[in-house]
Amino acid sequence: MPLQGKRLAIIGAGKMGQALLGGLVSAQLLPPEAIVVTDVRPEARQEAKRKWGVAASADNSNAVERSDVVMLCVKPQTSGKVLAELAPSIRRDHLVVSIMAGIPTDLIVEHLGQPIAVVRAMPNIAALVGEAVTAIAGGRYASREDLRVAQAIFGAVGKVEVVDEPLMDAVTGLSGSGPAFVYTIIEALTEGGVMMGLSREISARLAAQTVLGAAKMVRETRLHPAILRDQVTTPAGTAIAGVYSLESDGLRPMLINAVRQATRRSGELSQMLQSQVENGKRSEEAA
Repeated sequence: MPLQGKRLAIIGAGKMGQALLGGLVSAQLLPPEAIVVTDVRPEARQEAKRKWGVAASADNSNAVERSDVVMLCVKPQTSGKVLAELAPSIRRDHLVVSIMAGIPTDLIVEHLGQPIAVVRAMPNIAALVGEAVTAIAGGRYASREDLRVAQAIFGAVGKVEVVDEPLMDAVTGLSGSGPAFVYTIIEALTEGGVMMGLSREISARLAAQTVLGAAKMVRETRLHPAILRDQVTTPAGTAIAGVYSLESDGLRPMLINAVRQATRRSGELSQMLQSQVENGKRSEEAA
């Protein structure tokens, strides 16, 4: 097992940090005594300690010194400060796993000041219910074993895909932002049911389960969505009438464009965040 015997420090106990912590402990991939969680908020530390039985601290450096794997679950805007704080405690044999959106592995290595294995990850909000999809990309010093460790961590809260790092903006546009698009679709289906006479409560349950079931069919049958759609659209039936309306109203290009625009925005934010981190480092060096 990739995580066997490892000690883990989770830097940042926000929603995603807590979700990953819960997945690891619930799946018994790591015992609570092998995990330490840090956060600047006392209530977040207390929740992690109470709910999962792990050690909790406000001391990032000490947590790193006690670990083999360091997970960075902090906001990217704070990355420069956090990395500067961790750098003196980082060892060459550490693995750093970052979910900081927009921060490339090379920039993390630069701030830590030594050639260290870094894996960048982009999970999505469904980690909170154990159904995330996470894309991971290894930095220049990350080995296959390092990727297996990262896969085990994120596999505790869903599915994992390995991609090349330049594709992380596209991942953000698709699976990172995608839940927002699907929620919009579920809301619209619910409104359609209400328009046709269903109560809002029943319509919402029908819409959510329909999307869940359709997604499960795609995942488990491994058939192309078009093939599955054809199985539902009988000649002169109700489904084909609805599909025709969707195609006429431009649903397909709208969704494609949503992913494209989200990807483009991810690239813009990445460049902005990288500039902020680099400028912050230059200011510290000048001081």
